[in-house]
Amino acid sequence: MKVICVGQNYRAHRDEMGGKELKVPTLFAKLPQTIVGDGDSIVLPRESSHVDAEAELAVMIGKTVRRVSREKALDAVRGYVCANDVSARDIQYETTQYFRGKNFETFCPVSSEPVSVKELGDGSGLRVMQLLNGEVLQDGNTDDLIFDVPTLVAFCSTALTLEPGDLILTGTPSGVGYARDPKIALKPGDVVEVRVEGISTLTNPCVAD
Repeated sequence: MKVICVGQNYRAHRDEMGGKELKVPTLFAKLPQTIVGDGDSIVLPRESSHVDAEAELAVMIGKTVRRVSREKALDAVRGYVCANDVSARDIQYETTQYFRGKNFETFCPVSSEPVSVKELGDGSGLRVMQLLNGEVLQDGNTDDLIFDVPTLVAFCSTALTLEPGDLILTGTPSGVGYARDPKIALKPGDVVEVRVEGISTLTNPCVAD
């Protein structure tokens, strides 16, 4: 399976991170070894001094497609899950590529049971939240997405054949710990919750490597 992620795809998050307005989505990948489930631990690597959680709506592909049109993109979607694009920020920004900072093992918690397109439509208008130790850190809405779900599925399919089980993480809203003053980094003992309206909560404790 493939895990395709979209960078700075919420307007408010793009602005808090000092990003630029782009004409096409910014894509990067996570390897399957990053995936863990609800209740599993996020392991904080000893190489990083700042690990962030990022609450995201994720799209699970249900049908093999290549160069699918935006109009037919939702036909390829099995459903939606919660995801957490965990990021070692200091490592992420050491180079021009995100790969290492995004791909430590356990850096992609995902909820298990997808909620269908029939129930959630094109994924618009959904509240997306991150709670850290019970306190709200991120609180956004998918109406703030720069590129919506059909656009992302169609765009990703121009580069790669999308197959059942593939995930597209659609981006994270504003409020991440790295953008705050003072910054808030995950630490051992923290508990991160990702909540997306209409989908079960994804909860993961943090432990030291």
